[in-house]
Amino acid sequence: MNKILQMLELQQKLNDATNGLDWEKGFTKNGKRIDWRRCIYLEAAELIESYPWKHWKNIDASPDYENIKIEIVDIWHFIMSEALRIYKIEERGSIEDIARAVSSMEGFEEFTKEEKSEKLDNYEEIALVEDMIRLLFCDKDNIDALVISFLTIASKLNLKLPELYKLYIGKNILNKFRQEHGYKEGTYIKIWNEKEDNVVMQRVLNEQSEITPDALYDVLEEAYPKG
Repeated sequence: MNKILQMLELQQKLNDATNGLDWEKGFTKNGKRIDWRRCIYLEAAELIESYPWKHWKNIDASPDYENIKIEIVDIWHFIMSEALRIYKIEERGSIEDIARAVSSMEGFEEFTKEEKSEKLDNYEEIALVEDMIRLLFCDKDNIDALVISFLTIASKLNLKLPELYKLYIGKNILNKFRQEHGYKEGTYIKIWNEKEDNVVMQRVLNEQSEITPDALYDVLEEAYPKG
């Protein structure tokens, strides 16, 4: 199974359902402007906030690696969306072509390995994320460089393809669940019994590693606060 292709197909389906067909032109079905690069750098900022980088606050705290993984997955959602947009608008090829391009990029082989990479210190990891942010501003429309930067971050922070895929599927289902429970309208409840919905989703995946997407949706439905 080509995990990159499957994730791209799921992302296309999610974007079509959430934003309407032809979202690649830059606007949702409601006329709201879409800026995937802004989405990426804001998620990257949230990723950095998961580290105790502040010299004046919680100086002995540890990085929140569970949240870091979720932020990496969120960034991947938006990078795939940007790739889908560029390939469609510039007529560069199909979703299959994007998957083939990603699979041949520098760093992809390392990204596919389950073996952990050598641990970096907090500031080295933050620097990798900031390098990607610089690309967003200084090398616009270079989707290949952006994807390569992401592959480096995911590999160095030890969220390799097998685990990224599992978390992506989980987050994709959670995003679908959010949309169908009032996320866009502002009525969605994000805190479930004092836990953020992301945390609940991760717990389910950790406890039931072989759970199907449909079954995960059902578990989320059961856990969602009523009333």
